[in-house]
Amino acid sequence: MSLDFGWEMRTFPSPTGATIAYRHVPATEPARGIVLISHGLAEHSRRYRPFAEAMAQAGFHVYAWDHRGHGETTAPDAPLGRFALKGGVRLVLDDLMAVRKLALADHPGLPVILFGHSMGGLIALNAAVDHSREFAGVAVWNSNFNPGIAGRAAQFLLLAERALKGSDTPSGMLPRLTFGAWGDSIPGHRTAFDWLSHDSAEVDAYIADPLCGFDASVSLWLDLFDMTFRAPKLVDRLPKDMPIHLLGGGEDPATDKGRAILWLSGHLRKNGLDNVMTRFWPNARHETLNDTMRAEATAEFSDWAARIAPAKTAAAE
Repeated sequence: MSLDFGWEMRTFPSPTGATIAYRHVPATEPARGIVLISHGLAEHSRRYRPFAEAMAQAGFHVYAWDHRGHGETTAPDAPLGRFALKGGVRLVLDDLMAVRKLALADHPGLPVILFGHSMGGLIALNAAVDHSREFAGVAVWNSNFNPGIAGRAAQFLLLAERALKGSDTPSGMLPRLTFGAWGDSIPGHRTAFDWLSHDSAEVDAYIADPLCGFDASVSLWLDLFDMTFRAPKLVDRLPKDMPIHLLGGGEDPATDKGRAILWLSGHLRKNGLDNVMTRFWPNARHETLNDTMRAEATAEFSDWAARIAPAKTAAAE
């Protein structure tokens, strides 16, 4: 069932100088917590409406926002495809914390769960290691924190591109090595974006969306690799009992067919985190929330979030 309220775009000024475009779905009563949705590369928050509505019906106030260089968020140094001319990682993380502050100003005292998909998962885990006491739980879906030697080689190529043509132009190499290669990896693919989902309607909607599928700048790709290699080095900052929800798909080329998520799960456990839930969907592609198992995956996440933020009883209220 689609709700009839709460998905219009709103804005607020971030301390970073960005004007953040966000969307909010209020919880059904009684509210039990807040979910912040951090979206992926070359997309935007508006695509998360079904997930946001499902979490609202589960009792969570939901806030989804457009990152710098994405969607309808604007900033003087962040055209489409770029976090910032420089210091993009810090600015995008500061924007996230500004969204958290906004949500808590509206709904004080509630636990905050941070959800991130793909690039949004990179941002979410980096925010968690920097502000580990500010979140009741963190979810990282379809993100690759273990690109290995290929990731280091990509950084080298990006540095060469930056030296030749600057950081504020689209990368010529990375789209071919990522989106292009991922599209080619799907046997018998109908479009270049079949790697996103088995649902052809969702793939077609992505292709038709003018705010999706654009080429990211050299600087944005460098920022992404900075976050990719940074967060795993700092996971010892996280409380050992922090609830973490990981999800990957066996047909997702962006995460080495889900192996990157399994690697992150093992890495967190090796570093003493003992409250890690790892879900592997063998038939899922990159966008689990837009794939054929979306309902089951959302229901499982909702159950996990509810354990972190139990509903208040009438007596407790």
